[in-house]
Amino acid sequence: MSTDQVIIAGGGIGGLGAALMLARKGVRVTVLERAPEFAEVGAGLQLAPNITRMLDEVGVLEKILPLSVQPKRLVFMNAVTGEKLTHLDLLDARERYGAPYIVLHRSDLLDALRDAAEAEPNVVLRTNHEVTEVEDAGEHVVVRCANGSELTGQLLVGADGLHSVVRREIVEDEPVPSGYVAYRGAVPVEDVDRRMDMDDVVVWMGPGLHLVQYPVRAGKLYNQVAVFRSQEFLEGKEDWGTPEELDRTYSGMCEAVRVAIPSLGRIKRWPMADREPLDTWTKGRVTLLGDAAHAMLQYLAQGAGQSLLDGSAISTALSGLGEGEWVSDDVDRALAAYESERVAAAGHVQSTARVWGDIWHVDSHVPMILRDEAFRRRDVYDYHLVDWLYGPVRDGADDAPPAGPAGDHVPAEPTSAAPAHA
Repeated sequence: MSTDQVIIAGGGIGGLGAALMLARKGVRVTVLERAPEFAEVGAGLQLAPNITRMLDEVGVLEKILPLSVQPKRLVFMNAVTGEKLTHLDLLDARERYGAPYIVLHRSDLLDALRDAAEAEPNVVLRTNHEVTEVEDAGEHVVVRCANGSELTGQLLVGADGLHSVVRREIVEDEPVPSGYVAYRGAVPVEDVDRRMDMDDVVVWMGPGLHLVQYPVRAGKLYNQVAVFRSQEFLEGKEDWGTPEELDRTYSGMCEAVRVAIPSLGRIKRWPMADREPLDTWTKGRVTLLGDAAHAMLQYLAQGAGQSLLDGSAISTALSGLGEGEWVSDDVDRALAAYESERVAAAGHVQSTARVWGDIWHVDSHVPMILRDEAFRRRDVYDYHLVDWLYGPVRDGADDAPPAGPAGDHVPAEPTSAAPAHA
């Protein structure tokens, strides 16, 4: 038995980030991770200026920059024809938003957050603690784990991912399958037939599919993610999105895309799902954070980043509650402030990510022509479609730089500057 101010269920990027930020606000935190160690599954990760700006404020950005890459451009390509359609200038984005756009390995970010959290005296990290039962007793919460442990805290934060156990305390719902599946891999750059500039994040868009490529780990590894809509899923097959279906789906793409597919990992595949946005993440002394609160599809490259923003918001909201027993009215006000900052904002990102996916994956002739033409005609310095996400815009950055080649001055369509998912 132990008593804490905050118990966090889940030791991923969101959970560890929240623990670190809470501890620095004077809050005592215990993080419960179900696995034997704190580790990330997956490979590459993108962090846009809205996230890196916040990480800089908490002193984490300087730890991860040496292992990161700051790409110059986000490039959109047609996966069938091999044509470049448009790009977003990311170096100029740093001046505009006051922070860099970086790409890195997920484990590098998690390691930096774990090391920083371990250095905080207010943080206790526990592995092999799978939360199985939650009891909200009014003035405190009891958390029971599969290993027999029982912990009490004044607040429980569910940061336990897409299939959250804690979320069941708030709402009875299930993840929403998209019918898409992802295969990922980060391999040494010398093992990849690189067809694009290593300073770019590249998105290849095709009918019902896309491929994302970019370097990580200071340029030593090349991260690739292939996503496709599974016909096997639509047919109701239990084992869908197989490696064989991956190969069939990408067989008709241009050579630069086809040569990337063999280097992807085949052992693990990721069926893509999200959750419906909620009006509240809180019930009593239990609240949510990260994918447990707002699991989203990857098309805005914001999943991990939004969980870090949750951690920043909840740490600010709870920082004034003091060292002793928290009064219920004060907790209610703090959680209301947390939700006021984050619920609607994260829900908007969830909903918008679905729209971007639909645009990327159009598979009939006329919509593809219209999408590609919108991409071709946009001004590469037009940021209005991402200002709401990456902002605020710095003073003096409202005026775009001079337009690029002839024809680039046409205002962007809503298809033209979506970030690429990790």
